[in-house]
Amino acid sequence: MTHLLFALFLLISACSSTQTKDIPVAGESALAPDKILIVYLSRTNNTKTIAEIIQKQVGGTLVALELEKPYPENYRATVDQVVKENETGFLPPLKTKIADIQTYDVVFIGFPTWGMKLPPPMKSFLKHYNLKGKTIIPFNTNAGYGIGSSFETVKKLCPDSKVLEGFTTGGGSERDGIYLGIKDEKAGEAETQVKEWLQKLKMR
Repeated sequence: MTHLLFALFLLISACSSTQTKDIPVAGESALAPDKILIVYLSRTNNTKTIAEIIQKQVGGTLVALELEKPYPENYRATVDQVVKENETGFLPPLKTKIADIQTYDVVFIGFPTWGMKLPPPMKSFLKHYNLKGKTIIPFNTNAGYGIGSSFETVKKLCPDSKVLEGFTTGGGSERDGIYLGIKDEKAGEAETQVKEWLQKLKMR
């Protein structure tokens, strides 16, 4: 009888150990940082600032999206070029190469709103890489006009991915000569907003 009770005690202990082993610590992301990729497009460094805040909170690999042929420095010339690219469906070739993208489970993608649409370089990224089965999390900065159709376009270009609720905040306004808008006090406010968003997504 004693042996039977002892065996039963060992069995219960083993089960309890198994049940608690995989429970993540409160406040921590259950996802390893090396499984997170943060890709961003940033012309005036506002989206870059949000990308860096996200990396500070969840870890991950930070990658700036660059083109083989950069857009003109002149704002008006860039606007005209982007309008033509959107009209023709042209996808600008990317200088950025990510050889091991299959190793990531979660991909954050950050971009500004251009012409109330998803910027063509981000379309290039989403069409070039196979993101099937991955979790996609968009984030956006804009000049006060909102996300436009950008988040919906992300969903359309990632039909086999799980697209989570995105984040958006006001940045600069290059048209008005306001470049880096997310700085000083506003950077602190943005960090608080990002933390709340990530908590809502259970990413931290």
